[in-house]
Amino acid sequence: MTRPPAAARVVLAVALPAAVLLATAACAGIGDRDPATAHRAPASTPASTPASRAARPSAPADPATAPALSTAQARAALVTEADLGEPWVPTEGAATWRDGYLKAKVAAGTPADCQRLLDGLYTDELLGAPPRAVVGLDDSYTGAQLRHQITAQRAADVDRALAWLATLPEKCGEFRARTAGGTVEQVRVYDAALPDAGHARQGLRLTLTPDTGDEEETLTLDVAVARVGDDAFTVTNGGLDVVWSEITQSVTELGADRLATVRRQGRAEI
Repeated sequence: MTRPPAAARVVLAVALPAAVLLATAACAGIGDRDPATAHRAPASTPASTPASRAARPSAPADPATAPALSTAQARAALVTEADLGEPWVPTEGAATWRDGYLKAKVAAGTPADCQRLLDGLYTDELLGAPPRAVVGLDDSYTGAQLRHQITAQRAADVDRALAWLATLPEKCGEFRARTAGGTVEQVRVYDAALPDAGHARQGLRLTLTPDTGDEEETLTLDVAVARVGDDAFTVTNGGLDVVWSEITQSVTELGADRLATVRRQGRAEI
């Protein structure tokens, strides 16, 4: 299996907890190019399990009701190209595949949740609210684009959204959609493993393949959503070449840690 550039691996090993990369690689098949085996939940898993896992906190919630993050605080909690190192650079604009693949209408008879998913990804409002801060980074090696967005919403609203996302691998496991350009594409939605970041989280992996059947034209998109106390963020990592799951997982953990740190610093200054 082709590995990412050495510089990127070194920076990730230093800047991010190595245990996440090693443990998730061993347990979840990180980087496996077959999403059906690496990211789909086991067939024997009850339908209610992902939703309960997404909403169940992995750490005690802060009992204090904190004020909303300021714009400056939200920006300070974003990951940057310095965190990831080469080959990641600041984005030069929205990826062309955003309009080409995500701006699409599902086929008749498809559950409404599947259209809601595509719309949320296209508009960058997967949690139903605009982001307080957002950063875009491009992988100059593979052409992937990563977006990290922070929102300010009630914890209960975020948990409902997480529970909804957890149902999508079953509700929208496979469906068809027509893009704005008229291309029919096959969309597949899988459950994706995430580290125990924040208080609740849910991961998905989508593949969108035009009906031409050309696998080289398939868009792969990792989605991670996490809640940290009263704050939440989303990470999307997608491209038409290899999309590294360990990048998505590492940014999710780093984003949760940074958001918690910014919140603690804000309380200390009050």
